[in-house]
Amino acid sequence: MTGPTMAVMSTSATPSPVPARLLGSASNFRDLGGLAGLDGRRVRQRRVYRSDHLAGLTPEDLATLQGLGITHRIDFRGTGERASLPGEVAGLTTLALTIEPTVVHRVQELLAAQQVPTEAETVALMCQTYQGFAREAAPVYARFFRQLLDQPTPLVFHCTAGKDRTGFAAALLLSALGVSRDDILQDYLLTNHLYVRSPLVEARGPAHVMDVLWSVQPAFLDAAFTTIESDFGGVPQYLQGPMGLDAGALGRLRASLLEA
Repeated sequence: MTGPTMAVMSTSATPSPVPARLLGSASNFRDLGGLAGLDGRRVRQRRVYRSDHLAGLTPEDLATLQGLGITHRIDFRGTGERASLPGEVAGLTTLALTIEPTVVHRVQELLAAQQVPTEAETVALMCQTYQGFAREAAPVYARFFRQLLDQPTPLVFHCTAGKDRTGFAAALLLSALGVSRDDILQDYLLTNHLYVRSPLVEARGPAHVMDVLWSVQPAFLDAAFTTIESDFGGVPQYLQGPMGLDAGALGRLRASLLEA
């Protein structure tokens, strides 16, 4: 099994400080704000949060969420994932934007056929998954942007680990807000410092495969952006076309989520 060669995104930016954990039972929960966006205006804090699954929150975590003023959540998990970990949170209205975990299914199929992918082959599978985010899942991410425009109150978006489907959503949003690619990458890579594999999530497979599946690499995100460049002509065209953000919508999004 082989995959396309991917250009690795630059990692020359100064690493972002690892944020303090806000929720004890959601290790990858964090504020997306604080980065410099268009014209140096910073992304507003306490407006949009990203996270891993929100199942099993403690009373303390629930109190923290309430204190943050979050009223809505966007759940990118697949149907089976939501069924196994319902994670309904009192006080939060849920919008399910389903993206099935195709890479997990593909790895399970290979293992069932006694075909153990190498580390490099697993990386290639992850890159193909991110290409799928940019192509096949584009209508789902367009709904994500519509929700951000329609719902002005603080919200959180997440999947199971909060790293791939969620990571691509965060990268798209930060791109729309004018954040540099290097800063987007640094935010994306914070998952490797924050995320702790949840005992609530069943995950079986060879260690070298699972280590790839439960982490993030620059090549993964670069695969998505390379696809956006090759298939759609670049991020501005992608935002205007598949994401449905015309000049007016993009202006409203920036006015809402960038400091004055």
